[in-house]
Amino acid sequence: LDLVGMVLSMLTDMHCRTAKPRERLYRLNDRDGLYLEVKPNGVKAFRYRFKLGGQESMMGLGEYPVTPLSEAREKAQAARKLVKDGINPVQQKQLDKVRQELDRRNTLELIAAEWLATKDWEDITKKRRLDMLRRVVFPMLGKLPVRDISAHQVLASLQTTHGRAPSVAAEAKRTLSAIFQFAAAVGADSKLSHRAD
Repeated sequence: LDLVGMVLSMLTDMHCRTAKPRERLYRLNDRDGLYLEVKPNGVKAFRYRFKLGGQESMMGLGEYPVTPLSEAREKAQAARKLVKDGINPVQQKQLDKVRQELDRRNTLELIAAEWLATKDWEDITKKRRLDMLRRVVFPMLGKLPVRDISAHQVLASLQTTHGRAPSVAAEAKRTLSAIFQFAAAVGADSKLSHRAD
């Protein structure tokens, strides 16, 4: 293994910075499938080439200089690990985007609002319940995706209220239990839905 030759053939930030556009697209190789693609219009982009299941594929890792060489190497290393585990990194990236969007739409606050909308309670009752959630639960848990909320987090959010107003804490606990059950029923998938009382 010629480590000196390998190190000398790897890209440097200076190579990336000084790469000039040519009439045709060209690539500057780094190592292990990572390369910098230089387009005729001057756009420079890192790509990772990999082989999975006998098929060659390519994954975009970001444009240079917004994505520095060091970050491109980290992204390529993460992608290599996925490939080693038999996972297509391009498909995984798409799944991660879908999951982030679902998380954004499935925060405790949004699921609680949906849950409240299903109740045939008087408006004043809904308003009181929402006010209680805003005071007791939402400051700590409201912006979190429902699926990421742990029992420890719920307990921590209720403990401060329990000392001052045990009945409010008990109402918050019952309400959260119902919200987590609702989240499971609508597919928002909570860690706590199977434990709800």
